[in-house]
Amino acid sequence: MFPYECGHKVGMCVEVFTRELHPGFLLQLCETVVPLEDPIITETTSTLQEWGVLWKQLYVKHKVDLFHKLRHVMNELIDLRRQLIQGHLAQDQTREIKRHITVRLDWGNEHLGLDLVPRKEFEMVDPEQISVSELYKLGDSLRQRHGDGCRVPVSHHLFINLKSFTYNSISEDADVFFSLYDTREAKQISEKFMVKLNKNGGPKNPEKVDRLCALFTDLSSKDLKRDLYIVAHVIRTGRMLLNDSKKGPPHVQYRRPYGCAVLAMSDVFHTITDLKEEKDFVLKVYTCNNENEWYQIHENIIRKSNTKYSAPSTNYGLIISLQLLRGELEQIRRENQAVFNRALALTRKLGFPDVILPGDTRNDLYLTLERGEFERGGKSVQKNIEVTLYVLYADGDTLKDCISLGSGEPNTSEYRSFVLYHNNSPRWSEMVKLPIPIDRFRGSHLRFEFRHCSTKDKGEKKLFGFAFTPLMREDGTTLSDESHELYVYKCDENATFSNQGLYLSLPCCKEDFNSCPNLPANLPFQRSPKETFWVSTILCSTKLTQNVDLLALLNWKAHPDRVLDILGRLRQISGEEIVKFLRDVLDTLFCLLDDNTDKYGPLVFQSLVFIINLLRDSRFYHFRPVMDSYIQNHFAGALAYKELIRCLKWYMDRSAEVVRQDHIQEAMRALEYLFKFIVQSRILYSRATCGMEEEQFRASIQELFQSIRFVLSLDSRSSENLVFTQAALLNSFPDIFDELLQMFTVQEVAEYVRGTLGSMPSTVDIGQSMDVVKLQSIARTVESRLFFFPESRSILLPVVLHHIHLHLRQQRELLICSGILGSIFSIIKTSSMESSVQEEVEMMVESLLDVLLQTLLSIMSKSHSSINLSKYVRPYLSFSLVQGEYVSCLLSLLRQMTEIHFHHLLNNFHSKEELKEFLLKIFCVFRNLMKLTIFPRDWSVMRLLTSHIIVVTTQFLSPALHKNFSEADFDFKVWNSFFSLTVLYINQPSLQLEALGPAKRKKVLDKYGDMRVMMAYELFSMWQKLGDNKPHFIPGMMGPFLGVTLVPQMEVRNIMIPIFHDMMDWEQRKNGNFKQVEAELMDKLDSMVSDGKGDDNHRELFSLLTQLFGPYPSLLEKIEQETWRETGISFVTSVTRLVERLLDYRDCMKGDEMENKKIGGSVNLMNFYKSEVNKEDMYIRYIHKLCDLHLQAEDFTEAAFTLLLYWELLQWEDRPLRDFLHYPCQSEWQRKENLSRKILHYFNKGKCWEYGISLCRELAFQYETLYDYQSLSWIRKMEAAYYDNIIEQQRIEPEFFRMGFYGRKFPFFLRNKEFVCRGYDYERLEDFQQRMLGEFPQAIAMQHPNQPDDTILQSDAQYLQIYAVTPVSDISDVPQLERVPERIKSFYRINNVSRFHYDRPFHKGPKDRENEFRSLWIERTTLILSRPLPGISRWAEVERREVVEVSPLENAIYVVENKTQELRTLISQYQHRQHHGNINPLSMCLNGVIDAAVNGGIARYQEAFFDKDYISSHPEDTERITHLKDLMQEQVHILGVGLAVHEKLVHPEMRPLHKKLVDQFHMMRTGLHHVSSPTCDPEINVFLHSTFLSLSHSPLNLQGSIRHSSSSLSSHTSSEAGNLVIMTDGLMGEHPEEALHMQVRFEIKIHTGMDVMEMI
Repeated sequence: MFPYECGHKVGMCVEVFTRELHPGFLLQLCETVVPLEDPIITETTSTLQEWGVLWKQLYVKHKVDLFHKLRHVMNELIDLRRQLIQGHLAQDQTREIKRHITVRLDWGNEHLGLDLVPRKEFEMVDPEQISVSELYKLGDSLRQRHGDGCRVPVSHHLFINLKSFTYNSISEDADVFFSLYDTREAKQISEKFMVKLNKNGGPKNPEKVDRLCALFTDLSSKDLKRDLYIVAHVIRTGRMLLNDSKKGPPHVQYRRPYGCAVLAMSDVFHTITDLKEEKDFVLKVYTCNNENEWYQIHENIIRKSNTKYSAPSTNYGLIISLQLLRGELEQIRRENQAVFNRALALTRKLGFPDVILPGDTRNDLYLTLERGEFERGGKSVQKNIEVTLYVLYADGDTLKDCISLGSGEPNTSEYRSFVLYHNNSPRWSEMVKLPIPIDRFRGSHLRFEFRHCSTKDKGEKKLFGFAFTPLMREDGTTLSDESHELYVYKCDENATFSNQGLYLSLPCCKEDFNSCPNLPANLPFQRSPKETFWVSTILCSTKLTQNVDLLALLNWKAHPDRVLDILGRLRQISGEEIVKFLRDVLDTLFCLLDDNTDKYGPLVFQSLVFIINLLRDSRFYHFRPVMDSYIQNHFAGALAYKELIRCLKWYMDRSAEVVRQDHIQEAMRALEYLFKFIVQSRILYSRATCGMEEEQFRASIQELFQSIRFVLSLDSRSSENLVFTQAALLNSFPDIFDELLQMFTVQEVAEYVRGTLGSMPSTVDIGQSMDVVKLQSIARTVESRLFFFPESRSILLPVVLHHIHLHLRQQRELLICSGILGSIFSIIKTSSMESSVQEEVEMMVESLLDVLLQTLLSIMSKSHSSINLSKYVRPYLSFSLVQGEYVSCLLSLLRQMTEIHFHHLLNNFHSKEELKEFLLKIFCVFRNLMKLTIFPRDWSVMRLLTSHIIVVTTQFLSPALHKNFSEADFDFKVWNSFFSLTVLYINQPSLQLEALGPAKRKKVLDKYGDMRVMMAYELFSMWQKLGDNKPHFIPGMMGPFLGVTLVPQMEVRNIMIPIFHDMMDWEQRKNGNFKQVEAELMDKLDSMVSDGKGDDNHRELFSLLTQLFGPYPSLLEKIEQETWRETGISFVTSVTRLVERLLDYRDCMKGDEMENKKIGGSVNLMNFYKSEVNKEDMYIRYIHKLCDLHLQAEDFTEAAFTLLLYWELLQWEDRPLRDFLHYPCQSEWQRKENLSRKILHYFNKGKCWEYGISLCRELAFQYETLYDYQSLSWIRKMEAAYYDNIIEQQRIEPEFFRMGFYGRKFPFFLRNKEFVCRGYDYERLEDFQQRMLGEFPQAIAMQHPNQPDDTILQSDAQYLQIYAVTPVSDISDVPQLERVPERIKSFYRINNVSRFHYDRPFHKGPKDRENEFRSLWIERTTLILSRPLPGISRWAEVERREVVEVSPLENAIYVVENKTQELRTLISQYQHRQHHGNINPLSMCLNGVIDAAVNGGIARYQEAFFDKDYISSHPEDTERITHLKDLMQEQVHILGVGLAVHEKLVHPEMRPLHKKLVDQFHMMRTGLHHVSSPTCDPEINVFLHSTFLSLSHSPLNLQGSIRHSSSSLSSHTSSEAGNLVIMTDGLMGEHPEEALHMQVRFEIKIHTGMDVMEMI
């Protein structure tokens, strides 16, 4: 638990929040009182409370990812809310926290499916306080907020943290320099970040442990797209050579290059996917093979020139972590205080960032030691040269701490370069920064001292030369940004530099030498002509300049003769230099203007225009406030306005004559600041002269506006340059309004603007590009401060509306026009309390309402077509955006209209046709608003406001409809449009308050009331006013009004009941019945089911209809009072029964329900349409729906039987049929033929070829009648193929199961009913039970077959009873001929069956303990189905049941007969190789019969029924006993054949099982022989004896000649004969002659091709 404490005061919202990972603990609001807190705190509190409930539901629904994300966001909101409540934040911090809160609130609402919250300045807005257009823009901006661009470039910053440097070969102190390197431009783009490490790799300064971090600042988006690398150079400090201790004494330290590492920023960006994500990287440090290549080692590594560097022997290097940050540096500092508290080193970019802020102060000179060329000086080897740098002031003192080797370490007063071993042409390329104070820059110079570092014992560093350069030249400019070649002067250790004047008088470089031709002969230092030294510099200063022209301009008084030339070159000065000295440059320009207006005026004007346009660049945009401040506080040109007005007017007047108009266009773009200077100058002049020359000033402004109107009135279609000039003028024109308002009244400025806007040509006279610019100028005019004044709006609004009206009529630039209208409506809504607003609304209604409706209708029709929309909107704009904009404009206008406005509008139509057209338009637009998705589902604020405006507008318009289009002037089209609108309105999803939570429902009701009731009353009122015209809407409006009735709102339903009664009454009067009403109502009910899939509330809606026809004040109660009472009650009854079935169908058709439920519901509804209401169209429709369900489940046989229902409705006639469902227009014969072919296809796939054969014959007869022999041939071949399939293909016999559905929780069509189901192939009872329990997961399985009692039948539960049943085929259907194959018989035994039975064994009387079979009776229940199986469904309802008792003898006959039939079928299948070698089923079946015969089974039957006492006591069973004898004889024959087949197919490993079966068969025969002893009946004895004789053939006991007598037979047949007689072993001894006879007889039959089953 994490408690959060917060300070609170009286009136604040006091809460206790608990954080817990388990979802059971939610955010709980303990107490809420009226808040005095910030509104965003209140919103956060209520939102957290709402989220808390939904958060728990996420856990229950297993949405784990969103659950954890939402928990994280909720915790963040709690922390942010706490910070706001504490109130210890600065204003900008508070604003930033509010921004974070609203982002998280909007994110959570979106992911939880909650409503969008419109905001302004992070706070919720009240829709009543702003216009609909503004509300729409707020919502739209929230959705597109993430895609908004930023006018000012965003800075990026790279955070780098050195975690460790692991190495094992330096063992010396080292300096690591990090920098950013652009490999494309081959240059460093940042300062260096320096880290000093000790010989162990740790920080040299212990205080910097875990604080070796830097921030590379001011990287632009363009920089991030460069091919950047992080480069790290490692410079060690120690011996000259690492591996040679002799090179130099140990106390002498040299800076020596060691290694370099690089990291591609592209790899960094690929790894770091999110902002602020910190990742670790390892940089391998490579060493240079040749120190001469050190200056470019990083490039060699990047280019992978591996011959020039060596990889480390072990995997060691620099371990750094990187993080990418974005935003202003101050913002980054606030958000990452922990980072900045770690002594973060700010490492700046070389040069200025993309955005230069006026407050930035910087004075950095970056110096790079490039290279040098030095003489050997008589030495045998080359020198080890070290360069020492000093910064010295004019007085010779060294400037302290003015040298920086890199950020992260303190500045120093001297710099020593690293040493390259034995190199007279060293290349260092090492950069240092010189942060020299601005006041010390002039007069300072740099001195470079060159020393040779000896490696001898003393380790001396001998001075042998120096070079120098001043930082600023005599003309005041600093060193230019380039490479400088400096002279090297000779000196030695004894040389003194105490008097720097000695060498400062010498030339430092070639340019300096050329400017000093007369040097004295005796110089204190001699230049070494063969030695040179190169350095390069980059100046980054806001105070110093390297530009000569800029200095010349600022010092123009020193060279007055060069002023014109200097002004002419101003454009060549870089923008960075000008903005640095912006105030000084402006002062200079106006000083020149005051000095000589005629001479310098035009050039000063041009220069001023150039500087103003420079500030339009995004890099210098932040300097606009500097310009504004200059104009207000420092500008002193009191006379400048005259020349500025004159020059500006001169430019405009020449626009019609000049071909090149670049300079004119630049002046037009600078119009805003030119007017700022003009107005401020006039104010200064007027203040100084007490208002003198006021009339002249006004006249000059008047003339200037005449020139502006002249430019805009020119025909620019033939001149592209003139188009650009006019565009520039229009773009800048609205910017001057605020300046003019300082000098003129609001009315005067408005007149100027109206005249200017009025001078623009109409839409048809200018090109499209100018059309856009013109509208944009109007838009900015409307958004300007001028338009907020009522006195100016009355002047400007007519001309603005005129231009918009023209564009809307021509459907051009719709989005810009909508933006203008939105701004106007926002201003009017803000000023709605002013009296002038009513006149403005009246003006807008007259000008815009009709064209707005027409535009919206056009947009709505085009948004749903595939036409090219580029004519209407720009290609990059969304058409839905335009649609939403215009809807909001229309709603804004209607919302502003009062009763007076509607009265004037409706009375101003010249004819009823115009009024009719208007009403049709507005009703059509309203209907489209509800049908089309204008506003997203989560934008409920906008949807509710729209509904409120529509209902109020409808209430204003309905009296005009009744007044003008009733009685004799009745117009069906208008009335029908009105009724359609009301129906759509009431059914809107956004108005169904029952689906809302309690809090939101109360909020909507408090604000708007139930708008459905308001519209329902309006509907009822208008229906009553129809009078005798009501029949025009009967029965057409029955369906739509029914939709209104299904709205779950009691008051709406009560309003609609009289309308239903009225409809039935009028239909009864007209036709004497209301069949049409009934048909329309049923069609509507059915379509609601078809269209309402996925609506979880559909059952509730339909239950309302049941209530409608229920108790008072119901429709049924009203019908009771009518003369047509009986037909009315019948109608209500039919509809009620249909509703019940529709409810079941709706529940069954849910997406997650099983196919059997769907099929059952469809069959139930289909039968209703056929049998009860006789609606053939609906019946046929559901036939095809049922067929589709069968096809989805691959029940092809059922699909065929289902289509047969439609087939039977059709006749073989040529009557034309209309297109229906997926059938085209065709004759009835053609449709029936096509249907026949489809049914045949399904029968074939379902392997029910017998049913297909009869249909083949029917088609063949039709083809033969028409002499269509081609089709006849085709159908006969299909019939023949079906016969082949019957003979050759195997068909699995399905099992059948009886199902009982008990309890009131089952659907209507299943409730308390019994069904028999045809199972799937290979589906057994256990599988079927599991499947059904899966379809009815709430059902309780009954474990007994007894019939349930009333307690179960009436219970509010589901009980499911399932057991297997046996089909009972009609004997006449099964072919009885002996030679009919078993597979043919089996088909008829299990198909077209409508009777099934199941048995329940019981003992009648006392149980016979010696042989229970004597007293074991069977209760046989026979189920008679309503239709045979298979049929239109796998299920068939049980129509009735019959129960009979079966005696023990009859049961024995039944058991033996069934088992014999099972054996016969199985043996036949193995003879035809249908089991593909798997003889397990045959083995198990034989084992079951033979084993049962030995250990019980038949033997027990013999004991029970062949006993002499039983025969004598039951003389009536003599025939049955004889029948049982015959069956037993037949079974013995079958067992013998089965063993023969089994012996032939058995696998060698299964031979022991076969031998066991043969042995048990011998025992079975022995038992039967024993039973046939003389004590038995003689007939039985003869029977058994003959049976044994027929089977006593054993090749083991036959003579060899006899055994091989069939040698002429084929080997296969011989094998069969041999296998066949193996079962007779043991009987040879008694009758060998008979055995021989039987052997020969068997072989003859096999040889002649007879089937073994024929012998049986």
